[in-house]
Amino acid sequence: MPTTRVAAEPADQAGLAAAELAACPQEGLTVGRTFAPLTVTGDRVLLGHLLRNLLTNVVRHNRAEGRISVSTSADGELTVSNTGPVIDPVDVPALLEPFRRRAERQHTAGEGAGPGLSIAASTVRAHEAELRAAANPGQGGGLTVRVRFPVPGVARTTRTNQL
Repeated sequence: MPTTRVAAEPADQAGLAAAELAACPQEGLTVGRTFAPLTVTGDRVLLGHLLRNLLTNVVRHNRAEGRISVSTSADGELTVSNTGPVIDPVDVPALLEPFRRRAERQHTAGEGAGPGLSIAASTVRAHEAELRAAANPGQGGGLTVRVRFPVPGVARTTRTNQL
């Protein structure tokens, strides 16, 4: 599949993450945030949509009194995590496919149709970054999504053992 080119301008991911998190409904959730400076090259609008998409998912697919966590690191990583339903690790790759959901759709207001994570994955690929998702172990459940952006001067390493 060919990679789509995006606008090449500096985008402050830490600033975007902080702004999108501030605009995201958080009622009843414990919110953790750690924003280290992270500037990437890309399309600021698409990167804002990426963050909004990931944050909408961690709020929507959470539980009462749950938690969300958002962080950026200077070495190019954006991490978004939540509590929520326990997800079988085998099911995680399917969540990145268009219109795939963990559970059957109930057709209720605000439920969503399931393209969220696949759109996020496409945006990440267009920015020559990598997206990895992993089910959170234990009874807290939920999902952790890590996006590794290319950062000039920072060697790209595989961090699969940390997911």
